[in-house]
Amino acid sequence: MSTLQISAADVNKLRGQTGAGMMDCKKALIESNGDFEAAVDYLRKKGAKVAASRGDRESNEGVVIAKTTENGKRGFIIELNCETDFVAKNADFISFANQIIDLAIAHSPTSTEALLDLTLNGVKLSDAILDQTGKIGEKIGISKYEVVDGEKVIAYIHGNYRLGVLVALNTDVANAQEVGKDVAMQIAAMNPIALDKGDVDARTIERELEIAKEQIRAEGKPEEMVEKIALGKLNKFYKDATLLNQEFVKDSSKTIAQYLDGVQKGLTVARFKRAQLGVA
Repeated sequence: MSTLQISAADVNKLRGQTGAGMMDCKKALIESNGDFEAAVDYLRKKGAKVAASRGDRESNEGVVIAKTTENGKRGFIIELNCETDFVAKNADFISFANQIIDLAIAHSPTSTEALLDLTLNGVKLSDAILDQTGKIGEKIGISKYEVVDGEKVIAYIHGNYRLGVLVALNTDVANAQEVGKDVAMQIAAMNPIALDKGDVDARTIERELEIAKEQIRAEGKPEEMVEKIALGKLNKFYKDATLLNQEFVKDSSKTIAQYLDGVQKGLTVARFKRAQLGVA
């Protein structure tokens, strides 16, 4: 088979299967007369680190990186996954994750797909990830990409790149980094499901009320008291599960809302994002 008969689609298909370089894939297809299985064998015989058959491998390890733009008006989180903790702790892998988030900061793509379409070091990011898969010998990929805008966004990374938080304050204050980190650490530790009571979706509220009512009935309480007690339990749920109503972990005499208002009147969190490694 001549060089002209090897299509770009065939080369890309082999790259997708193996993670090997474009020219190596093209040569392998030429030498194997267009036989994909033989081309994989050719690459392996030539010493290429082939990522074949890795599409079905689990990639639950990795790193979570959180960063903001220089002016602190926008923050980004990515989760870059691999298969083993050994690779996740590798300096080159962490550096690659940082290059990806720096690319996001530079271009502000609106989705993971748009991020993968960007060019990193002269190569499309999706292809750069395939190349890394081939070099490292593990399936890698981006499973999370989040963007948060605000008057002042603070980024926080917890637990050796295993959890990242973005906190957007509604106004910039002199000690915003310190305050934002306090709130971010709260989010990392307490994992709120929403910002405030009004942000909890109706289905969650309905489920919590139903659970509470069944618990109350199981305790033998009179039916006429069930609704009232259930609403009390729902308020307890709000205090545990919504950020502004949670007790501040550094000072349990205050809620997060009270802590922020004490820093500066009217200061609050406009929005937040929390990304934990391996958690949907």
